[in-house]
Amino acid sequence: MYTQAMDTMGREEGSPKAVRSAEEAQLEARFDARIDDGGFIEAKDWMPAHYRKTLVRQISQHAHSEIVGMLPEGNWITRAPTLKRKAILMAKVQDEGGHGLYLYAAAETLGTSRDQLLDALHTGKAKYSSIFNYPTLTWADIGVIGWLVDGAAIMNQVPICRCSYAPYARAMVRICREESFHQRQGYDSLLVMMQNGTDAQKAMVQDAVNRWWWPSIMMFGPPDDQSPNSAQSMRWGIKRISNDDLRQKFIDATVPQAEVLGVTLPDPDLQWNAERGHHDHGPIDWAEFWRVVGGDGPCNRERLGARVKAWDDGAWVREAALAHARKQTQPLKASA
Repeated sequence: MYTQAMDTMGREEGSPKAVRSAEEAQLEARFDARIDDGGFIEAKDWMPAHYRKTLVRQISQHAHSEIVGMLPEGNWITRAPTLKRKAILMAKVQDEGGHGLYLYAAAETLGTSRDQLLDALHTGKAKYSSIFNYPTLTWADIGVIGWLVDGAAIMNQVPICRCSYAPYARAMVRICREESFHQRQGYDSLLVMMQNGTDAQKAMVQDAVNRWWWPSIMMFGPPDDQSPNSAQSMRWGIKRISNDDLRQKFIDATVPQAEVLGVTLPDPDLQWNAERGHHDHGPIDWAEFWRVVGGDGPCNRERLGARVKAWDDGAWVREAALAHARKQTQPLKASA
């Protein structure tokens, strides 16, 4: 759901550019021409090594975010207030697992295995979206995640449907459709509580909004002038819109939704700027962002520990599946 990878994996270390052969130069020229024409790159097409590396990093981080994102919401399935909300939440968590599978499959087309991708997650070499390192304290958090977190995800992900790497772009078409459902169900849940709920329930919604607003707008990554990899990713058509522009679009779209809900966004500097035609907002605490990305958020260790435990507990299933696959590939012995 969430694509902070190109901004949060550290700056690329500079190295002398390798000497290219005439054939490689021609291949790169054709690649650049296709990108400039708005074309798509398929898995078997030639691509620069750094383009491939950037895609593996971003797609795998996106996939990791989907499966880690199941944890804070899955915790509330048994505590949903009604059968309807339980069914909706179960469907949503199931969708997130499916999104992870689509994305791992897309990353595998770039020549890396799923075991390698998951090992990078479990050992801390790969990241997932910082947003999932915050706790879900009340049922209202589930609605706010749908409204704000999935709303930010959609804003981030719709442009990826035009990503230059075709397997990723195709996967994102279905993912974005399902994420739209997630955003609507979250907003509907909050609307019901704000219109028909008790004063305590309304206060619970406002508290959740207060806690999730700033992490949500951090989801778009650091400011453009602090995002060293974005320019190249935009040049290659992996990324279509800058971090700051996406963040601004999200804020402009969310303010009127908050007014309909009847909640206050926790930013005293948030106001409409008629001259710019956009909302101005207060300063973002980027120190918190980098602290959480670096592994020191409220739930970093809990989330990663849960994923590692699930992997270890499922070892017997993988071993049984591999044994069955080997058996199926062996020649059938002649019957006696």
